[in-house]
Amino acid sequence: MQNSNQTPQNPQQSPGRNPGQNPAQNLIRIRAIDHIVVRTENLEALLAFYCQVLPCVVERELSPEVGLIQLRAGQSLIDLVDVNGQLGRMGGSAPARTGHNLDHFCLEIDSVDEQQLLDWLKSHNVAGSEFARRYGANGFGRSIYIQDPDGNTVELKLAGV
Repeated sequence: MQNSNQTPQNPQQSPGRNPGQNPAQNLIRIRAIDHIVVRTENLEALLAFYCQVLPCVVERELSPEVGLIQLRAGQSLIDLVDVNGQLGRMGGSAPARTGHNLDHFCLEIDSVDEQQLLDWLKSHNVAGSEFARRYGANGFGRSIYIQDPDGNTVELKLAGV
């Protein structure tokens, strides 16, 4: 008997929970997590941690006024955002017990027609932002922001667009 805290030997055959419809019938096909965005008051400490403790490399750095450093983490990016910079101020207070340090995460999905995706989301009572061209782990591409039921922001980025 397998301990319930262990990872299944073959996750593809794991029964798992899937409330709702059959995944094969879902329009959205997730490829990977494109990037995460971490808000911080300790930009230099996080930069040192991710580049010295973990093997990340600075890939892109915007001006200190904007306050964004993007780190390559394998095929993904970790974005460090200074809460005192332009981007950081948009996210509200600094991370604390009542604030959040994770701004959003991005899922790269198979390319679909933008209107078809908007219609799909609407059919599930999920509102989306406008599509825009944004930078991520695989360069610039079209994406949209949505929110999960807890209010976490999820970016859906179309692959190859």
